[in-house]
Order: sequence, then C-alpha cells, then structure tokens
Amino acid sequence: MQIQFSLLQGASYIRLALTAEQREVLGFLPRDVKAEQNPRYFNRFLKPQNALKPGPQYVPLSIARLRLISSDAIPSAAYQTEGGWQQHGKGASIWDTFTHRPPAPPGDPSAAGWPSGAPSPPPPATGDVASDGYNNVFRDTEGLRELGVTHYRFSISWARVLPNGSASAPNREGLRYYRRLLERLRELGVQPVVTLYHWDLPQRLQDAYGGWANRALADHFRDYAELCFRHFGGQVKYWITIDNPYVVAWHGYATGRLAPGVRGSPRLGYLVAHNLLLAHAKIWHLYDTSFRPTQGGQVSIALSSHWISPRRMTEHSIQECQKSLDFVLGWFAKPIFIDGDYPESMKNNLSSLLPDFTESEKKFIKGTADFFALSFGPTLSFQLLDPQMKFRQLESPSLRQLLSWIDLEYNHPQIFIVENGWFVSGTTKRDDAKYMYYLKKFIMETLKAIRLDGVDVIGYTAWSLMDGFEWHRGYSIRRGLFYVDFLSQDKKLLPKSSALFYQKLIENNGFPPLPENQPLEGTFPCDFAWGVVDNCIQVDTTLSQFIDPNVYLWDVHRSKRLIKVDGVLTKTRKSYCVDFAAIRPQIALLQEMHVTHFHFSLDWALILPLGNRSQVNRTVLGFYRCVASELVRANITPVNPHTALAFAEYASLCFQDLGRHVKFWITMHEPSTRNMTYSAGHNLLKAHALAWRTYDERFRRSQKGKISIALQADWIEPACPFSPEDREVAERVLEFDIGWLAEPIFGSGDYPRVMRDWLNQRNNFLLPYFTDEEKKLIRGSFDFLALSHYTTILVDWEKEDPIKYNDYLAVQEMTDITWLNSPSQVAVVPWGLRKVLNWLKAKYGDLPMYIISNGIDDDPHAAQDNLRVYYMQTYVNEALKAYILDGINLCGYFAYSFNDRTAPKFGLYRYAANQFEPKPSMKHYRKIIDNNGFPVGGDIQNSFLPNPAVGLCLEYVTKHQVFEKAHPR
Repeated sequence: MQIQFSLLQGASYIRLALTAEQREVLGFLPRDVKAEQNPRYFNRFLKPQNALKPGPQYVPLSIARLRLISSDAIPSAAYQTEGGWQQHGKGASIWDTFTHRPPAPPGDPSAAGWPSGAPSPPPPATGDVASDGYNNVFRDTEGLRELGVTHYRFSISWARVLPNGSASAPNREGLRYYRRLLERLRELGVQPVVTLYHWDLPQRLQDAYGGWANRALADHFRDYAELCFRHFGGQVKYWITIDNPYVVAWHGYATGRLAPGVRGSPRLGYLVAHNLLLAHAKIWHLYDTSFRPTQGGQVSIALSSHWISPRRMTEHSIQECQKSLDFVLGWFAKPIFIDGDYPESMKNNLSSLLPDFTESEKKFIKGTADFFALSFGPTLSFQLLDPQMKFRQLESPSLRQLLSWIDLEYNHPQIFIVENGWFVSGTTKRDDAKYMYYLKKFIMETLKAIRLDGVDVIGYTAWSLMDGFEWHRGYSIRRGLFYVDFLSQDKKLLPKSSALFYQKLIENNGFPPLPENQPLEGTFPCDFAWGVVDNCIQVDTTLSQFIDPNVYLWDVHRSKRLIKVDGVLTKTRKSYCVDFAAIRPQIALLQEMHVTHFHFSLDWALILPLGNRSQVNRTVLGFYRCVASELVRANITPVNPHTALAFAEYASLCFQDLGRHVKFWITMHEPSTRNMTYSAGHNLLKAHALAWRTYDERFRRSQKGKISIALQADWIEPACPFSPEDREVAERVLEFDIGWLAEPIFGSGDYPRVMRDWLNQRNNFLLPYFTDEEKKLIRGSFDFLALSHYTTILVDWEKEDPIKYNDYLAVQEMTDITWLNSPSQVAVVPWGLRKVLNWLKAKYGDLPMYIISNGIDDDPHAAQDNLRVYYMQTYVNEALKAYILDGINLCGYFAYSFNDRTAPKFGLYRYAANQFEPKPSMKHYRKIIDNNGFPVGGDIQNSFLPNPAVGLCLEYVTKHQVFEKAHPR
C-alpha cells in the first residue's frame, strides 16, 4: 500500500529548538510545574510539542524522508448516504424510527425552549433518501475513481442485511448490494475499510432488548459480524467494529440527543459503553480465531476524540485536561490498548456510576485492536462533546497534538485516521473554501506528527465522499467532497473545490517543492533603492545650548540645578542644523543600516496650522529642511509624502523649501480605499494630479526630482483556485482596492469599468464622473508606480458566514488557516507580492515600480524578531523573482518600519529608555542591502533562516511536505 497526498503551496521552515521562555509562551510546561511533579502530564499531555528533537537547526520539510504504510481514503456511513430505507426488504433501524418520530407536542418536556404560541416545529429531516447511494453504486465509485483514492471506508447497514437483526433471516438483496459495491471497488483497485456498526441498530433489537443497554445484544452483534466476515471477508482487509462508541452510549442512551433517543441517566450511558466494549472484544476474538488465518485482515474500533488545552498553565488545569481526554477517549482506549480497565480518573470520580470489569473481562478486552482507528472532527469536537467533560478547559481543533498524545499514552500504536474533516453551511454549494482549508490544515498537522513527532500514522481518511444526512444537524451542514442537490431526482455528484484540491493532493503525494516557491539567487540592479519607512517622524525642534542667550548659575549647595539669571543676556550665533539634537542620532541609525533612501512623512498640520500659507511654521519647516539636508550629506535620499488636504498651496511650499534636497516625492501615502467615500477619492485624485502638475511645470527642471502616489496594494487571491466565480470576485476586489485610484492615473484617466458596471448593477450611482479636462489632468500624473504591500487575502463568492460576508461587493474574505500569522493576525504570504507586481504590470504596462512600504509586526517582548527576519527575506526574494524572472522594472524596496518609537512592534530598532537598539532584523536587512540581494553562491538556503540560536517559534508554517511511498510491512 502507498500513501498519496498533495496540497496547495506552502512556504516556511520549522525550528526544533525552544528556549524555556518560548516553551512557556507556547503552552508547554509552566515554570512552577516540574516534570517530576506530574510526569504523566509532562510525558503525554505536553509531549506533542516537546517530542520535537532538540537542536539549533531548522528543518525544511521537503528534505527528510517519510514512511507511511497505508493510504488516503474516503468514507461514508450507510444511514447518511444510502437512502432506500424501505427498498428490497430492508428493515427499520433506530434512525429510521428516530427521524420519523413526530415533533414533541407543546408542554412536553422535550419541547422546552420552543417559543410560546409559535407554530409547531417542522418535522425532522430524515435519511429516507439522503444521497440515494443504494441505487447509485456506479455513480459513487466513479467519484472514487475521479479522486484517485486507494481506500474507501463505508458501513454496512445491519438492518439491510438482517432486517430483524437476527442472522436467521438474511436479506439476499442487501447482501447483493454490498457484494456489488465490493466488486466495483476491486475493479478500481480501491481497498475497502468496512464498518460493521455506524449507529443504525435494527429497530427490532431495540424493541426486544432495549438496544445496547442489554448485554445480550453482543451475541446478535457477533452473529451479524460473522455473516459479514463470511460473505465479504475475502475482499476486506480492514474492519471497524463500532464507530464512535462515546456518541452511541452517551447521546443515544444518556442525553437522548441521538437515536434511539433514550433519555436515561449517566449510569445508563456508562452501562451501554461497558456493553459496547465487551461486544467489540467479542467480534475481535471471533475474527482472530476463525477468520484471520485465512483472510489476513485487521480489526479495530473507531474512537473519536477532541483536543483540550489548559485554560491556565497550572497543575490543576493540566490535570483537568488529562481528565477530559480520559473521560472521552480514554474511556474506551485504555481498556483496549492498555490494561482492560477504565482510566483511574474515571474510577476515582464516578464511583458507583461506572461498571466494573471482572479480571477475565479485562483480559478479554485488552489488546483487541490491530491498529488505533481515530475519528477527529466536528461530529464530536465543538458539537457532541458533553460540555461537562471539558472540565472548564479549552477545546481546540489540534490534530497534531492529539496524535502525539495518543502515541505516547497508548504505547506507540499504528494510527489509522478513519474520519477527519470539517463542514460548511448547508447553503454552500461547490466552492467550499472553509472545508478545503481545514482539510489542508489537518493533513499538514498529520505530516508534522509523523515527521517531527515520530507518530506512526498508517492512513488518512477525509470525511466524506458526498454530502449526506448529518445526524442531529440534518441537512443544515455539508461535509462531502462532492455536492449533492437533495431536491433533484438524479442526485448527481458534482465535485466541489475540496474534491479538486484533494484529487491534486493525491496526485502529487504531498507538498512537493514547487519551482516558483524556491529561493532565487541573484542581485538587483546597481542603482536599486534600498530604503526604510518612518511615517511619523518625531519633530523635535529643541535647539542646542549654544544658541540660548540666557546666563545660568549652578546652585551647587541646595537645588543642585541651573538657575537662570534674570536680565542678563549674551550674544548668540546663528543656528545650524547640527543644533537640532534629535536629527544626528537618527541619521546615524540610518547609516548603520546601510540604506540608500529614507521615506518619511511631513506633517501638514505642523507646517500650515491654518491649512493655508497665511501662517507658516518656519521652525518646523526648518527642522524638515535640516533632516533632508543631513540625509543628503549622509548619501541617503529623502522620500517625502504629503497629506491630502490643501494640496496646491501645501505642495508648492514644500517643493520650494525642501526640493533642493528632496529628489523623490510621494504625494499621498496609502490612501485607504476601504475607508473612503467616492467623493473623497474623487477629490484626492484631483489633488494628487494638481500637486504633480505643479512640480512638473514649476520645479522639475531646476530640482530634477520625480514624484508619484503610493497605493496600498495587498494581493487578493481566489479562495478556491479552481473556481471561476472566485476568480471573478478576486478581480472585482482588486479593482475596488487598487484600480479605483490606479486606473485614472496609470491607465485610462477614468475609473475602472468593472467598478462602474458593478455599482450600476446595484443602482449605486454615487461614483462621480470626471470631465474631459480632469481626465487629462489626472492621466499620466506619475513618474513611477509606488505600492505598499503587506499581506494576501483570500476571497470567496459563497455566503458561508453571513456575519463576515460583504454584501456590497458580494464577497467573503477569509484566510488559509495554515498560513503563518503575525501577533496581530496579519498573514505572511510572500508569493502575494510577486503576484500583485505582475498584476500591475499586466494592467498598466512596464512602468518603473517601487515597493515603498513592506513589513510586519512581531512580538515586542521576543528577544529575537525572527518572524520579521523571515518575512523580510522571503518578501525581498519574491521581489527579486519579479525582477529577474518576470521582467518587472523594479527600482526599489523600502522596509517598514524604522523604529518602535513611531511604529510599535514594526520597527527594525527597538526603543526603550530613550535609546535605540538594533534588532536582528535590521542586521539581516543590512546584509541583504550589502549583497544587493542574494548573490549566486551565497548559501541561499541559510540566508533564509532566522538566527538559529533562538529561531522561529514552533509551527509558524510548514514548507513542502511529501509522503514517502512505501511498501506494506
């Protein structure tokens, strides 16, 4: 058998060394909890992260080899998908009865919470037809063929093969259906993984025995299993006895939320679980003694679990987390995989509620699983997990941690993930982006568990093949890779984006290194502008003591201070730029960084307090003039933006007073199109154009500078790359975000046609029109194209989450949950920069471009700002690819930001106690500048790694992960 997976692009590395402080921050062992005080917690609960091999190196996940014995699979469950509830002699199951039960009448306790006077609740959804799989074997197996899976997990309907539950009267048509399915799987080369019991007990056994509450049911289960082994065992190598016994016992017989709907006591729930364990063991022993020698298969039980994290890193919270896992997973796993008995935490807390196993029963149950079959996803997590079993701790969809915990808690078993996935709204059709990215996350976490934690995962199963009946949720959610229109007659399977994604995943067998994601060696042109940004430069006009005319005496006996002598003045000299004490230290920091350009902002309100030239603050203007002149003296080119108000006068004043030193002007920096009215944008464009024309006509000849506007240009990516609707939405958002201001200046002189048409379709006529004279004024008012870029956003046209849906643009923004994020949840997506540069070139031609601002926030308390180091180097390398590979006329790159004083968490210099201290990211940026990029032979891989002595925090993001194809044992 072979594992075959593939996934969307990713890019990064994982560090395997952590400091004690990082361990605490990441939720490892608290400082006040010693390993020897709680060895079980340390070795099992926290081991998933601690299992990483120590060492000061990063591991690119595309390099090391991976062994995985089994394969990818797709599952379904009989009641959820088969339908045909009364066809060809099928008997009634408890789910048939449960879903056909009439709604509770008013006043009945079960109707509590239904509004008084409201109409009766609608009848519950049923699985009578569902996906109609019973009548569509070829349709379903064609879906498997399209995906390319190697295994298919399905369940046999007990009531279909034994209508009254008894082996004395098998249903020939039911047996023929499953033989036909197995034969079709054999033709396709797909291995079946067969579940004997997926919650649909024959109703007659429930009526006659009280269901699983009666121990005698185990004998009927044995007879049913023996029938299946005899009829199908020659073609089945993986058997699952019972799916999710926690849900069967607790919600079937204690809470009554699921079929058979018995609202018993907790005691009854624990009794049913007791009987399920004994029944499972009976089936395992039956197969082991009577069928394994000839059929050579394996048998297990599918156990579902959640993952839980401590609310606080205290000894009590840690113990409660262990207890939560014991009460859900350990309830069934410990008897089977350890010693035949329940976890001590359950026995200590439940006293007489929990049944006892005899010594012979313990021996009978212990070891009755040939592999650990794990179910992880929304069937239990966040839905059917009893809140009391969380013990006030925090539930988390963390598959990697759970896999590692199972590995350590249950003596390193082989783990077959037999159900995993997520869900989307029942109204979502074929572009199921949320499901797709959860699937990506879970597969990546599985790979990490295998590669980094040494967990022996032998197979992975994405739930499920097609949309179906989702138990207590009915048809309000969808979990299939194939879309089913439940109202249609033929019930065709239509592949969703997740199916195309999974198909590609299988084809590529992991995350192969894509050429476009590999670091590129090369350098930028010799005159490339390397800069840094400080949007809010501190204006400190305090002059030095040498131009103060006052005389002071030093009171050495009392106050120990200088006391001004009244009425006594001295001659003063003329003030110079060196008298502004705040300037030279900042110039020194810029020189230390080796930048060639410094992008800083002028404060319009300080220069022109009244907004016009009737009152000019000459001191502030002089300060800016000194900053510019000192930058020029240090061979650093000043880059100045304006604000958007009173541009004609303000721009002229700035050009006149500062233009001798400033050769690089930005009229407006990052106008926010998402927070701007159409009329404001209209006036902004005209103001920019007037400023540009003023410079072009009055100052360019003498000052020989250049001028443009800097646009905010984050990349917009279709959430579902296979979806034409998502691609259309992405293009629309790009036009509203970037094209709104770019098209009039760099393109046609008018607003984008996409923008105007979209608004007209919605009867929104607020977007103004330019006159012909205004179009001439605005069009071409640039010398270069400047853009600020920080991140990439995914967009989807499906209305999955109404709260987050943007009705204005008919779009839903989201993120890939596997992407690396900053502390403020800004996604790190380096390839987005290259894409937006190419989009701009395709739209507006081969213009000179400057990345005028690019940066990210990082943890201000971290000694090493490794996230920023990684961000900067990967984004600069993407800029290099755009320049070398794509022919983008890229002329400069500016890092954001200069220091933490003016941009907290973003700075390349840390600011504390009136001192500036360079961060590691500044030194890395300086190295890039000194090399003018990433020269050939310069060890490109290591240049991408942050300081290996401390490194990135664990699990920023994986790089390329590939399953190794292996032969079966």
